[in-house]
Amino acid sequence: MRLARAPHVVVALPLVLAVACKDKKKDADAAASSSASAGASMSSSAIPSGATSAPALPVTASARAPSTPPLVDEDLVAKTLEEQRDAMLRRMKASLGLSEEQLESIRKIMKTGRQIGQGNPEVTEYAMTRAECRKRRDAAGVSETPDPICGAPFMSALYDPGAGQKREDAKVCIDRYEFPGIPCEYPVTWIQARDAALMCKAIGKRLCDAHEWEGACAGALHDPDREYLFNKPRRESKLRHNQDREIVWAYGSEKDFKKCAMSSKKSKKCAKSGWKVCGSNSYPAGSFPECRSKLDVYDLHGNVAEHMSLPLRKQDLGSRGGAGETEMKGSWFIFDRYEAHEDDCRWRAPAWHATKLMSFDSHLNYHLGFRCCKDVGG
Repeated sequence: MRLARAPHVVVALPLVLAVACKDKKKDADAAASSSASAGASMSSSAIPSGATSAPALPVTASARAPSTPPLVDEDLVAKTLEEQRDAMLRRMKASLGLSEEQLESIRKIMKTGRQIGQGNPEVTEYAMTRAECRKRRDAAGVSETPDPICGAPFMSALYDPGAGQKREDAKVCIDRYEFPGIPCEYPVTWIQARDAALMCKAIGKRLCDAHEWEGACAGALHDPDREYLFNKPRRESKLRHNQDREIVWAYGSEKDFKKCAMSSKKSKKCAKSGWKVCGSNSYPAGSFPECRSKLDVYDLHGNVAEHMSLPLRKQDLGSRGGAGETEMKGSWFIFDRYEAHEDDCRWRAPAWHATKLMSFDSHLNYHLGFRCCKDVGG
């Protein structure tokens, strides 16, 4: 895996220098003023050649007290898939508090899928480093608030404020970040929906249903009966849903691709897809603080698209222990260059590569990942 270099973009606050004074009180006041006004800088040093630089973020006072800690082996550039996987598991243990049994389950699932990881190390050129992600988040004053309802780190409760619901009414939570669900870590790609569902299960979660992802994005989780035409053909259900849907993006009512992780590029030899020629040239999760929903969920636009389950019957709902058909949600890391389809929160895609969720031949790709949900109390 190669990290490409690009010219530095620097944002800095003006430095206020205290003027020496004989009077001790003035000295103290001046020193305090200097300390309060001292600034910080950040740089974009790992954006691939030809990619659009991530927009500079204003540096706030909270940037002086970093809220996103460095990850384990943060600067490691893995040369093999095995090295990449091992490092990711170490980060999952440190950041998510997973048990050795859970980590071993994840390891076994990855071994069954020869390509599961964070992209082919030989061709992947990540659009930003993990350290740069931390700097951007700290500069924007991002802080993580654990949600005790969810019972797991980096998750957000889903509910419908428009229906008078409050956080405490939530029955399901969703990962704030694409799997492995850690801020400033690269998302997992080259994974089939079946293995994605098994990975979620291995850590006490499940793959999200389509309406849960849509609700997390739009800032309001609607009742399943409102979101699906159960026992109707998938095409009919999709057309009816899209016709009446609310048009909104996670970050607001107006489309603005610059707010999300969409300015990377495809590998030079990547025409359609292929492990040997297509790098997962993604960003670390949460690199774009503005690309966040009202329910504090990140990267629902851009970075990688995501496997979800589309229930066609009520018994297919994840909350009932069921599994529907495969559904791909969101957009991916070159969308600012190539807008392949609609990108708003509640848009439901055609039946691309559709299979049963737990089929052994579901789709996988270099820009396709997933995220997990968790039933409250589950």
